[in-house]
Amino acid sequence: MPLLTRRNLLKASAVAGAYGVGIGIAGKFGLAEAAPEPQVLKALKTQATLTDAGVTKNIMTWGNVGGAVGMPPVLRMTKGKPYAARLTNTLDEPTTIHWHGLRIPNKMDGVPFMTQPYVYTGDSFDYAFTPPDAGTFWYHPHCNTLAQMGQGMTGVIVVEDAADPTFDSEVVLNLRDWRLGGDGQFIAAFRPRDAAKAGTYGTVRTANWHQEPQYDAPAGGLVRLRIAVTDVTRIFSMKMEGAEATVIAIDGNPVPKRFPLDLLQIGPGQRLDLAVRMPDSEGAIATIEDIRGTTPKTIARLRSVGASLKRNIGDLAAMAENPVAKPDVSSAQKISVVLSATAESAPVDSICGTLGYSFWAINKVPWPGDTSDPTAPLSELKLGKSYILQLENVTPHTHPIHLHGMSFTVLSSSTREVMPLVTDTYLVQPDEKVQLAFVADNLGDWLLHCHIIEHQKTGMTSYVRVV
Repeated sequence: MPLLTRRNLLKASAVAGAYGVGIGIAGKFGLAEAAPEPQVLKALKTQATLTDAGVTKNIMTWGNVGGAVGMPPVLRMTKGKPYAARLTNTLDEPTTIHWHGLRIPNKMDGVPFMTQPYVYTGDSFDYAFTPPDAGTFWYHPHCNTLAQMGQGMTGVIVVEDAADPTFDSEVVLNLRDWRLGGDGQFIAAFRPRDAAKAGTYGTVRTANWHQEPQYDAPAGGLVRLRIAVTDVTRIFSMKMEGAEATVIAIDGNPVPKRFPLDLLQIGPGQRLDLAVRMPDSEGAIATIEDIRGTTPKTIARLRSVGASLKRNIGDLAAMAENPVAKPDVSSAQKISVVLSATAESAPVDSICGTLGYSFWAINKVPWPGDTSDPTAPLSELKLGKSYILQLENVTPHTHPIHLHGMSFTVLSSSTREVMPLVTDTYLVQPDEKVQLAFVADNLGDWLLHCHIIEHQKTGMTSYVRVV
């Protein structure tokens, strides 16, 4: 979950906006009807101009067959409607696709040898599912992740709902770093001393593969700004200058009460939906900034064009609640999850790439990389029962913890006031203890891991089993 300031929480109590009525759909985690023709996603290598140094080679991405090759396409789906994709692998290594935040069948989750086999060079794999939730999500490999994600394979998913409020424009931002040298070419993906701390940061920051891009939007209009942090390391402290911005959804789910964007911290794997009221004057600029660190950094700009539409954020209708089962906290079983560092050691061989170190652990067990013979599950859960993850971060670093296949509700934190957000990724602060409640309503083995990829690949990974 993003870090909410006390000021934000106080504002939220005074700002209108609440969950709408939940929408039930047939085949909650399966297909409600026959799948359509699959959208072809071709895993390939390409090149692109990311810096003034010239073309960067050996970028990895997905492209539609016969279409332009560049940033992975924004995949558009519809809540409650079947979707299908065919992954065709032309890389010189195996890959898969994980649909981050989507509560779909376990066999579609994209984790090699836990939910599906490798997709080897020259092979294909068909994904078919019905997204039960509307919102902003994203997709990425779950194989050799530091290299494949770090070199470009991160794309945004938009699941639309016809009942959503009407906006005058929409802008989707895919935020990611690149580790490039002065010549614009890739350098080492990580440094061990950094992997054992906050992670290794990229050298070039982009939104939609551009540095500080600018997008036009109607003056005085309402823009739905969808932001996905698809970076392997960077945590952002978001702020908007020059326009009124209201938080309407976090990690795909409407917030319990909308609140003005003051300062919001979101980490790798997380998403943020903003309603931005553009300035009335043509040519006026609104800027989304990252103020984490010593120097504020512009992420992207929005420029007002045309005569003012004179819209009002307060006129936006409420968004429908996603059909996430509500846990019974009174009867929920508690599961202890301790996030910790571990003594450096060489990990066992893995099937999907290893960084050669173990720095991190969950409940004192480091799980290095992806392995065909994983350790026992963190916990075996009964289908339909309620559980509370009691996360404790005993490290001096922040960890965005992501649960596959299910969504949880934030109950409490030892360090700050929290909203009862429904989410799939929680940003656990140093020395924080947090309670996250969920219903185990999706059969299978589901990963639980830190989404700072170096932390994930050097031990901070486990899984739960729903039977």
